[in-house]
Amino acid sequence: MGKVGAHIVWDWNGTLLHDIHAVIEATNASFAELGLQPITLERYRELYCVPVPRFYERLMGRLPSDSEWQLMDAVFHRHYWARAETCGLAEGAAQLLAERRAGGRTQSLLSLAPHEHLVPIVRRHGIQEHFVRIDGRTDSSHAGKAERMARHLAALEGVVAAAERVVVIGDAVDDAVAAAHVGARAVLYTGGSHSRGSLETAGVPVVDSLAEAVAEAERLAA
Repeated sequence: MGKVGAHIVWDWNGTLLHDIHAVIEATNASFAELGLQPITLERYRELYCVPVPRFYERLMGRLPSDSEWQLMDAVFHRHYWARAETCGLAEGAAQLLAERRAGGRTQSLLSLAPHEHLVPIVRRHGIQEHFVRIDGRTDSSHAGKAERMARHLAALEGVVAAAERVVVIGDAVDDAVAAAHVGARAVLYTGGSHSRGSLETAGVPVVDSLAEAVAEAERLAA
């Protein structure tokens, strides 16, 4: 798996990509089309969860029907991808990725963003060479990352020697769930979709910067 240290599996949206305000704007634009009241950033972070239909259940008081969900999902993504191009990387992200790669550390990217959108936007930010593998969502399922994480690590055979040295860095409780599913560790970052209080329910380290996240990841894998 390269030199000593953690193999980090990075999340994209809300972690490496600082897109939370685009998410809120797209959410509220889609809500307006659907006749729902707008939501604040604070309330979004309190209620957000995976799978995403459960998030809508918390807002609506019921699960959306299949047809409602398909409409909501399509409308949200139309608004989100119109805004995503203006989003920058999280503070220090590019430098952290470059430094880890230069130091012989390995890292990969696993996201629930559609693969066909994920790869081009990572390339546009000029950071694709820092990852040994990039995986986005390739199906219509909005289930969490657990099974995807298992497939992601299996595809890294020859890079990752042991799950105990893998640390997932993300902004959602689901990232910690996915890490536990494969026997890996997790560090959660407060710059994205969840409040600190929500993240702390996962029982893993919670940090306020990606630099702290990397330092904690190396500590966990030592």
